[in-house]
Amino acid sequence: MNSNIAKLKKELIEIGKRLAMENLVVGPGGNISARLGDRIYIKASGSSFEDATEEDYIGVDINSGNVIDGDKRPSSEIWMHLECYKQREDVMAVIHTHPAYAIAYAFQDESLKPFTPDMVALLGGEIPVIEYVVPGGKEFAEAVGEIVKNHNGVLVKNHGLVTVGRNLKEALYRTLLIESSIKVIFVARLFGKMRFFTKEQIDEIDNLEVEKYRKKLLKERF
Repeated sequence: MNSNIAKLKKELIEIGKRLAMENLVVGPGGNISARLGDRIYIKASGSSFEDATEEDYIGVDINSGNVIDGDKRPSSEIWMHLECYKQREDVMAVIHTHPAYAIAYAFQDESLKPFTPDMVALLGGEIPVIEYVVPGGKEFAEAVGEIVKNHNGVLVKNHGLVTVGRNLKEALYRTLLIESSIKVIFVARLFGKMRFFTKEQIDEIDNLEVEKYRKKLLKERF
């Protein structure tokens, strides 16, 4: 096996186990992929993150969607993953999970807006909500892809969360941050008050040298 492929599969396995450990998926639910040249590696259909091995990450041609490395069937969400890569050249990883708080928040019909510096720096703006679309088809892929054009994540009603990143770690951090931020909103509203950043505050944070440096490190290290 090519050393780059072996390294990527190892990271996919590690990230997948982290998603399961964080209770962001159950059983065979959810899927992740990463780009390597003119192909992507994606979790096989029916496999669970806890038990996945190298053989459970399948190589798929990024243009045709045909399996070019492996004997198993790729995730049923393959078209959604391919659409995300098609929409943006900087997307090198896609993570799709089913986080409980994110699913509940999507029912509120409110985009997730930044209210902490981490959200501004890592999410790069708000995370929109889209209506439920039957999973696994090209209609769902197109609905997600339309949002990913200009955003780093999307909340899907009755379904879950999709995040993208320049690498797997960035997509993972975005997933974790979105779910934890929604938990903060839930608790804040129980207490009775919630405040989101204004556009001016977001711009101020975006222009901080320390945030630019953090973004640069995240891009270079992983």
